[in-house]
Amino acid sequence: MGSEETPDLREALKTVAVALKRSGVPFALMGGYAAWARGGPEPDHDVDFLIAEEDSAAAAKFLAEEGLDVVEPPEDWLFKVFTNGAMVDVIFRDSDLTAGRDLVERATVMQVLSVDMPVMPATELVASKLNALDEHYCDLTMPLAVARALREQVDWERVERDTSGNDFAAAVLYLLRRLGIIDRAAAT
Repeated sequence: MGSEETPDLREALKTVAVALKRSGVPFALMGGYAAWARGGPEPDHDVDFLIAEEDSAAAAKFLAEEGLDVVEPPEDWLFKVFTNGAMVDVIFRDSDLTAGRDLVERATVMQVLSVDMPVMPATELVASKLNALDEHYCDLTMPLAVARALREQVDWERVERDTSGNDFAAAVLYLLRRLGIIDRAAAT
């Protein structure tokens, strides 16, 4: 899968997941690869893990001690881990909400690429993708593809509640109903 030009994201996912498991810090696969693990399209740019904000320093320290390249970017809501040329984001604040252990612990353990790991539920994944939309990032391609793929796993009423303050999310929910991807009565 990987090459000099294309980092092996799957291998990076496994490497960081196994290291996080060894750290004892509660974590969950989130973002595009979590959606992929649940049946969505495979992402092509990075891997995302969620940890509680109170665990971020300990997780970063442990991963660095494991020999992974840990970088703290200017953004104050994540740190990045590089392994074999691939980038993994370790996020502790998503959509402007601080991640507590309760959010991380909602994940369910699934086998992803032969590694058992916690994966965020479909409802949280879709809500997170929709809440990430704004006037600077309003490409609907991936949110629509993920919503279509995960539609039976999603509590659409909860997505509606969790994204009620985002007009872009409302537009996506409207479009999903119009396209018949979700029930017209769902998320209204």
